[in-house]
Formats: sequence, C-alpha cells, structure tokens
Amino acid sequence: MFLSKRFITFLCIACFLTSLGRLWPFFYVVGGITIAVLIVSFIIDLFSIYSDDAGILCKREMAERFSNGDENIVKLHITSLYDRDVTVSVIDEIPVEFQNRHFRLNGLLHSKEETTLSYSLIPKRRGSYSFENIHIYVHSIWHLCERRFTIKTPMAVKVYPSFLYIRNMQLLSIENKSLECGIKLVRRLGSSMEFDQIKEYVPGDDYRKINWKASARKNLLMTNLYRDEQSQLIYNVIDKGRGMQHTFNQMSLLDYAINSSLALSYMALQHRDNPGLITFEKNIDSFVPASRNINQMESIMNTLYKESTTYIQSDYAALYGHIRKNVNKRSLIVIYTMFDTNVAMERELPYLRKLASNHVVLVVFFKDKELQLAAQTKPVKKLDYFDHVILENMEFEKKMIVRNLYRYGIHSILTEPENLTVNVVNKYIDMKARNII
Repeated sequence: MFLSKRFITFLCIACFLTSLGRLWPFFYVVGGITIAVLIVSFIIDLFSIYSDDAGILCKREMAERFSNGDENIVKLHITSLYDRDVTVSVIDEIPVEFQNRHFRLNGLLHSKEETTLSYSLIPKRRGSYSFENIHIYVHSIWHLCERRFTIKTPMAVKVYPSFLYIRNMQLLSIENKSLECGIKLVRRLGSSMEFDQIKEYVPGDDYRKINWKASARKNLLMTNLYRDEQSQLIYNVIDKGRGMQHTFNQMSLLDYAINSSLALSYMALQHRDNPGLITFEKNIDSFVPASRNINQMESIMNTLYKESTTYIQSDYAALYGHIRKNVNKRSLIVIYTMFDTNVAMERELPYLRKLASNHVVLVVFFKDKELQLAAQTKPVKKLDYFDHVILENMEFEKKMIVRNLYRYGIHSILTEPENLTVNVVNKYIDMKARNII
C-alpha cells in the first residue's frame, strides 16, 4: 500500500488548520473534523482496493527482434478482476540502455475486461536487451492510496540492424512507390548486352536491334530485347576501425553503415544480383560470400548483429589480400569508412587503387554535421575567426578526398549519416543504369 500525493496534501492542510488553533481556538475544531474525515475516507479507500477478489493480470507482447534506430511497439495487455472500473499507473522495467527514468503509463481498466496499453522504444545500439517486471498501481476511489501489483515477466529481446526499412522497401516495391523512399529514376546511358527475348517490332523500338534472321523466318520485323545484367557480385565492406565510433543522433557511424548494407543487399537481390559482406579492422572479422541464396539476407543480418567497433587502426592491406584471394570475379566493392583528412585517405590509397584495377570500388564516407553547423555560424570574436577558418579547411579537405579518389577511377559518396542509405541505394541503381557494373 502506498500513500498518494493527494492524501499527503490533505494531511498537510489538516495539520496546518490544527496549528492555527493556537491563535484562534476555532481552528482546533476545524482541524479535528478535517483529520477525522480524512481518516474515514482513507479507510473506505483502503477497502476499495483490498477486496478479496481483487487482482490484476498482465502480459507483455512485443516482437522477438527489435529494429535498431526504428520505433518498436511494446503492448501491455492488462485484465482487471475488480468489480468496478479502476484507474491505474503502469511502470514497465524497460532495459537500462534506454535511460528512461520517468516511464509511466496511465489508463482506465474496465471491470472484468482486457485493456491494451502500448508504447514505443527506439534502440540506438545493437545487442541483447532485458525487460524485467511490470508494476501496476491501482488507485482507490478518491485517489488517497494505491495498491501495487508486481507481475514478474522477465523477457530478453535482440536488437538487430534496421530491418524495418527493408520491410518498408518491400511494401513500396509491391505498390510501385519506390520514389517515396528516396529511390530515384535514372536516365539510362547506352544499353545492356544481356539478351532477354525476341518480340515483334513496334514503332518506337530501336531499329538497330532488329533481328533480320528472325524477321525473315516470320516475314515480320522482329527485334531483340535486352535486360540489365544480372548475377553481379555486390560486396558491402564495413570498416570497423576507430573512426566508425563517431556518433550522430546517438547512433554510431558503424550502425548507419550496417543499416545501409542491409538495404543495399536487399536491393541487389531485387535486381537479381548477389550481395555479400566483409567486415574488417586489423584482420578480416567476418566474410559472407556473395550469393542469391534464399537465406542470404538472414545470414548477413545474423553476421551484422554482433559487430562492434574498437580503437584499432584498420588494415587495408589485409582487406586487399582477402579480396584478391576470395573474390575472383569482377565485383562492386562498397567500402564504408571514415576519412577525416586527405592524409588518412592517401595512406590507404595504394590498396584502393589495386582493388580498383580488378573491381569497381565505391568508397562511402561521412560528413561531420556538427562541423558543418559550426562552420556556418558567423564568427564574432577574433579567436572565432581562427576556428572558422580551420573548420572551413576541414570541410574543403573532405571535398578534395572525393576529387582525388575520382582521379584514380574510384567512385565515392560523401554524405550525411541520416541520408546514407538513400544515397547508397541511388548510387547503386545509377551505376547499373550506366553499365558501370
């Protein structure tokens, strides 16, 4: 049993009125009556929540997996065994990783009926999260006291990379609404040379693709149809070095890269390409060979689930040696990394150039949003001008990295973390449309 704030407030008022009796004896009577009424009301309230058949049942419903960086719904199904409607406050012992110290749900429970209260959680890190007990406080008739029911429902949930984005992409592809998720249409330059079928010529078809032998047999103009090249290898290569520990909106750059890798892998499967995965730092930590297997997305997701960053400097020599040994066919290598300076890029440039000689290399690195905002502020003091020049120089250096990579035939994307997935998917579609891969 717990005393409510209302009871304490009334008790303080009654005590104050009684204390005034030292100045005006009349208030002794008023205070005594107030205390008596409060005690009687409290006893009635106490019996209202401690009847013999009273009770609360509750069960928690949520997905077995949470999607990192997305809203995940948790439902509490509560059944009241009271003979009257009661108001309750619910405290769910959510995982400590959310740092939500003021969590509370309020609701009205109808007698002998089930009521559902729901709330959403947005995890910022992958891993295993533990839910503990559910505490339900039943308020009395006049809200002078509360009775607590503790339902022991410990549950564990695993937070996986953002698969809700992939699910949304599936729905958009069914409804042909890809533009809504940021996927753009690209004007095709040239044409693919992978033969599809022969069909009857109609005005508007490319006359250069007329099949004269088939036309002679059918005595009709027939034309060849070609389709996008398929079964190409698409490798997402994630650098797990210390640079990927930087955070934006409470999510590390590694988590943004993982979410983007899942979206690109799904898009590659939609285009009948073979997605694969490599993660590395000092050594190669995980390798999922490129495949169009039905369980490929599950394999990639289970691999990315446990990845984390360290303070170790990434070894691009080990990456080049692994790809040269295990990836024999020309592939699109998408490398997610963090180059802060041109010097850092030039240190790894020899290995990137060697990779680009046999594969199509796309380097994806990030803009620092905080530096951008700081560089856009107008300097006021003399020292602010020095800081402003340094920040502008750092922004200019990122653009120089893009230009230097382009000089050696290496494609690149410089993007904000929140736009990473859309920009990478758009670049992949653009490269296929232009027959770069």
